[in-house]
This record gives sequence, structure tokens and C-alpha cells, in this order.
Amino acid sequence: MSDFLARMKSAAKADKKTIVLPEGEDPRTIEAAKKIVEEGLANLVVLGNPDEIKIDGVTVIDPRTAERKQAYAEKFAELRAKKGVTLPEALEQMNDATYFGTMMVKMGDADGLVSGACHSTANTLRPALQILKTAPGTKLVSAFFIMCTKSPEFGADGTLLFADCGLNINPNADELSEIALASAESWKAFMPGVDPKVAMLSFSTMGSAKGDVPTKVQEAVKLANEKNPELALDGDLQLDAALVQSVADLKAPNSSVAGNANILVFPDLEAGNIGYKLVQRFGGAEAYGPVLQGIAKPVNDLSRGCSADDIVGVVAITAVQAQMAE
Repeated sequence: MSDFLARMKSAAKADKKTIVLPEGEDPRTIEAAKKIVEEGLANLVVLGNPDEIKIDGVTVIDPRTAERKQAYAEKFAELRAKKGVTLPEALEQMNDATYFGTMMVKMGDADGLVSGACHSTANTLRPALQILKTAPGTKLVSAFFIMCTKSPEFGADGTLLFADCGLNINPNADELSEIALASAESWKAFMPGVDPKVAMLSFSTMGSAKGDVPTKVQEAVKLANEKNPELALDGDLQLDAALVQSVADLKAPNSSVAGNANILVFPDLEAGNIGYKLVQRFGGAEAYGPVLQGIAKPVNDLSRGCSADDIVGVVAITAVQAQMAE
């Protein structure tokens, strides 16, 4: 287990939060729930059939027959009234476990939600945006992975943040700058005492190649530096220039970030998604996420290829996010 995950688990245990897992039908959820209870990481609610899910120390709720279903439906109908949602429609919507679980968070009956083992990112994010909305001051919701690698020479003793690897398909320059700034704030929250150093990645280093992607990244760097001139952020940088000092000395000798980056911002979702999975599968890295940033309350997605241990890790991270939100 990485030092990062050990710290997340220790923090989660110190101030236990209530986390809801809507996917009680998935065997990985059940296996993860047992481990979460054994480790004392959270007060856990699993949504599903109580006759089929028997886990000591876990609250199991069937949304279809739940005592709070009516109250949740009434609140959901109120929230979505401008969209024409009626109470009967809201009651039907509460049969959906992800919507029900998100309403638990909205109504204060849970502190956070983790879903996505057997549902798409859209199925996790849509209820969150409809019900919880974005955090104050947020222009863009984005997603990142915490990558705990076996290469201590990179990042913070092998730990790096990759963004956006799970949500925004082709962000424009302004959106890319927002992803970078939000990722830096997330890094400071999860890695206290380690200053964020943001590399804006491309196939070009400091304008060494031309094209739409380098141009977009260069514009994003300019915008991000204008928005937060104190942040160590640079680009465009190729991956090796961002991480390897000898390459940085050759390609970007005047950069304060090159060779020492701990946050990698990819130019689009295609690059980010491929990049994190290469590091995870070929490099044996632990990949925690996608963690969502910009939602008013903690809601996190899972890769559909996740393991039970991945779910445990994301629950610990979500619990820590809930602590920070207080």
C-alpha cells in the first residue's frame, strides 16, 4: 500500500464519515464493503436488496421501499421544478439507486457517494450536477487520478496527479487552464506540505512543434498564469521534459517546473485516459479515481475496470474530501 493511501485511510479512520455505495448488485462493491468495515474507514450505506446483501456493520437500503423515498422525491421535484419534473416522476426517479444515493448526500443523510463500478461516468455525474450542483466559484467540473507509482524519483516520492483523465473530452484553452488550477488546489488538499508543480503536456516542448494542440496548451498556460501567477505552472512540455531533469535541462532549461512536475495536465481526455492506464498497467501503479473536483459535495466516479481494493481507496479519499468540506 502506498504512503498516500495509508495517509488517506488514517485520516478517514480519525473522523468517520457516512459514504453511500449505490451499486449493491456488484460483487466488487460487496467485497469492498466488507474491507471498509474491517478497516473502520467509514460508516457505510449500500443500496440494494437487504434480503440479498448481508454485511455486518453496513446499513443496506432498498431505494424502492425506503422510508425516506417520499421526502427525497419531494425535494428532487422541488429542485427540478423548472425542468417540469412532477412528484410522480420524482418518485419514479428515486428507484434509481444513484439518484437515491445522491439525494442522501443532498439531504445530509450521507457525506459522500462513490459509484461507477458498473455504471458510466455520465450516470454518476448527471445526478450530482442536477442535485448537488457545482461548488461556489467553480467554472468547470473535472476529474483526476492520484497515481502512486513505483518510481520515487518522479513527483512526490512517486505520487503524481493526472488530469483530466475521466471527464472532459476536448477542453478548450480556458477549460484546460481551469482544470490545471483546480488540480493544483486538489493537490494541496491531499498532499499538504508539497507545493504543486503543474506541467501542461503536449507533443511539443516550449513551442518546438506546431499544431492545434501545442497552440491550445500554450494559450492555456498563459491563461492559468494570469489567473494564478504564484502557481508553478509551465508548458507546453513533453512528458519526459516534465519529469526527467536531464531532458528538462536540454529542452526547457529556464522552466521552474520541467523535470520536477508532480501534476500532469493532459491536452484532452484521449491522451489522459490512455496515459493513466499505461502507467497503471505497464508500470504497476496504483490509480485512485477518477476523483471529481468542482462538485458541491463529494461524489466520486470509479473506472468500470476497478477492483474491490480500488473502491476501498476511493471511499477513503471521498471520506477525506468530506472532512475537508466541513
